[in-house]
Amino acid sequence: MTASIKDYLMLHFIVLIWGFTAILGLLISLPSIELVFYRTLIATIGVAFLFLLKKKRLIIKPKDMLQVTGVGFIIATHWILFFWSAKVSTASVCLAGMATTSLWTAFVEPIFNKTKIKWYEVALGLMVISGLLVIFSFEGGYWLGLVMALASAFLAAVFSVINGNLTQKHSPYQITFYEMAGACLCSALFMPFYSLFISDGGVKLNWEGYDWFWLLILGGVCTVYAFSVSVELMKRLSVFSINLTINLEPVYGIVLAVMVFGESEKMTPEFYLGTGIILVSVLSYPVLNYFNRRRKSKRMTGIS
Repeated sequence: MTASIKDYLMLHFIVLIWGFTAILGLLISLPSIELVFYRTLIATIGVAFLFLLKKKRLIIKPKDMLQVTGVGFIIATHWILFFWSAKVSTASVCLAGMATTSLWTAFVEPIFNKTKIKWYEVALGLMVISGLLVIFSFEGGYWLGLVMALASAFLAAVFSVINGNLTQKHSPYQITFYEMAGACLCSALFMPFYSLFISDGGVKLNWEGYDWFWLLILGGVCTVYAFSVSVELMKRLSVFSINLTINLEPVYGIVLAVMVFGESEKMTPEFYLGTGIILVSVLSYPVLNYFNRRRKSKRMTGIS
């Protein structure tokens, strides 16, 4: 099927939704552990409902079930650090750190798939580090939030690479269901440790104000809806165009954060300079990767 302008606009809308998740994390009064628990619980129920609606097969082999559920533990840790980062700093700082996800992937993927690291990936990695140094130099008060965001971005790269291999065996919907269930289980199992050693007031599961509404948006719209639409778009859009657009998530998120929270999200000019350096490197990666593959393809064609 041929991609239409509507498809590209829908892709940008999905990325805009994903960019809104850090803001939702600040709008919801719940701490990050409890927030992730409710998000994954809602997402698990939502995906299960989609399976019933579409009458698709949900059950997979027990061994595969354990493997995919285990990836959910990585996803839970990623989201806990993501929302925690936004709460101890700002949504903008969180998204600046998350902008490094695709470059973490560039280094993680060769390790998992036993391939060579490309020279331009190293160069872009150094460029990202320079951007982070600029942010650290002028926004030292947010160092904890930025470190959490970087760790979250690394975990996002890890489970993305693993998911790339899992999609060869299972449908994306099956993977999402068991990963969300695993993430929900992980956050639930972590709660006693969190209550005893980290939180002063114990586990907080009670909603306040409009928490229930924001949680439904986070679990239903930002997780189940956004995922199902992105899978549908993969039938018509190239992987290159999708990955390039997803790299704009931090840009959309930072703009939305300033619009929603105003002065509290406005940072120093140096912060935006550092973030700009990171985003330029991130956006450069898929372009350089595309031309590198094209050059290799021409070389192979010439040899044959």
